[in-house]
Amino acid sequence: MKLALWGLQAAVIWSSLLPAVYAAREGGLRLKVNGKRNPPDLKYSKRGNILGSSTLSNSADISYYANVTLGGVSFSVLIDTGSSDLWVAGSVPNAKETGKNSGVTYAIGAIQGPVQLADLNFTGYVVSDQAFIQVTPDSTNPQGLGLIGLGPNQGSNVFSTLGSVSGAAVVDRIFRQNTSTPNFLSVLLGRYDDPTDTFPGDITVGDILQGYENITSQSKLDVTQVSTFESGSQHWQTLIDANGVLGPDGQPITLTTVVAKTSDAYKLTAVFDTGFSLPQVPEALATAVYGRIPGAQFANRSDVGGIWQVPCDKEVNMTFIFAGQKIPIHPLDTTIDLNVTDDSGNKVCLGAFQPITTAQDSNYDVILGMAFLRNVYILIDYGDFVDGTSVTANPYIQLLATTDPTEAHQDFVNVRLGGKDDQSWQLLPASSTGSTPKAASQFVRKIEYYWPIIAGVAGFLVLVLIISCLCVRRRKRTNSRPFWRSQKSYRPLQDPAPVGMHALGGPRPSSSDYRNPWDSRY
Repeated sequence: MKLALWGLQAAVIWSSLLPAVYAAREGGLRLKVNGKRNPPDLKYSKRGNILGSSTLSNSADISYYANVTLGGVSFSVLIDTGSSDLWVAGSVPNAKETGKNSGVTYAIGAIQGPVQLADLNFTGYVVSDQAFIQVTPDSTNPQGLGLIGLGPNQGSNVFSTLGSVSGAAVVDRIFRQNTSTPNFLSVLLGRYDDPTDTFPGDITVGDILQGYENITSQSKLDVTQVSTFESGSQHWQTLIDANGVLGPDGQPITLTTVVAKTSDAYKLTAVFDTGFSLPQVPEALATAVYGRIPGAQFANRSDVGGIWQVPCDKEVNMTFIFAGQKIPIHPLDTTIDLNVTDDSGNKVCLGAFQPITTAQDSNYDVILGMAFLRNVYILIDYGDFVDGTSVTANPYIQLLATTDPTEAHQDFVNVRLGGKDDQSWQLLPASSTGSTPKAASQFVRKIEYYWPIIAGVAGFLVLVLIISCLCVRRRKRTNSRPFWRSQKSYRPLQDPAPVGMHALGGPRPSSSDYRNPWDSRY
């Protein structure tokens, strides 16, 4: 299942994007990323499964776009590290036909169309005959809109359709034709309502943003890889430290992974996806973060699905830990103000880290979207994920924390509290609900992962047992006494029945026990 989140659509109709600003620097090029604040009363559905199967009336969400030129025509494309294909809505002059069709299926909706080739200009790089999907414009995908997938090439539907390098993803094509360019991508996302930092972001290919050079000294996080037969599900994902999520009280939230092959059950697998507005997290994590906030309530909203509603004046803090490095989350990102009300008509903010539902998958536990990524400068090294190159290094991810907790607190005071620092409220008592791992969950997930092997071995043993019984029966028939007259040893009826063996475990859980649905896209 693809992971990208489609968070634009009608927003593009509202206003035009700012022109992209190109800036060449030594060793690579970068492109300004423009954020789009969706207007009140306009709906958008998310690519990838973020807010459930329904749309959200949004007045403050941000989608991140870059301008690209395809066949000499400019398109505004959502940058998406959760997918791998390029598509645009509208005709591209002088595009070459391939005679093939392809598409991408999202949690809500899908796009499809003919695969064409045209010259692409992205971050200053020109790629000849870049493959893309041409989508017929409609109310959902207006003329001039598009999406550029920046994920691993293994997940590209176009590449699979064409079956050759000509169908490779954009970044793969750039790295293949510019062998001196370092094989990495970096992204910095801005925050719209941040009173101290600028809003727009940047995306670079083979270049480090000025002032963020320390990214290269951060720990290199290994990209966890899915099984070969599931290569289409490969994403930019890595492990969060064991007990590496700190709640609003600063204490670790104990959780266990659903990824069976993870050696440490307490390390969650996280996917980094610039296409998701709201991070998707296990229900227990969301409960532990928001459940202790006075006045917070979990609600199944018709406009967003299951989500925590929190009083907007309550500052909620949380921290993620990767390889010992703490990534504090800005309180303006832990709860978002979309100018919505609860059933009683009271204004509420929504818990941005939403319980995961339809986006759940056995290959990861968490999808860290925009609300997380606004707190880091992220570098993704493609390593040997670049198709057809001689690079043998493993891909990795580096994160540089960009949120200062002290400054973030003051930002919250200025934006949500009108400048008056009133934090006299206290967290509610800790509850075991949602923060305690299910008993024997590690044992259960291992059983589920190895179930095909277990079933095969069990079947073989049953077959051996049947054959052995037949052999014994045949040997008895060769005795002087007919087998039906052989002496038997019977237990008297009045004797008590033998004690049965206690079962060590219940029935094997279904996959639905581990898959919860939520928002939109891919």
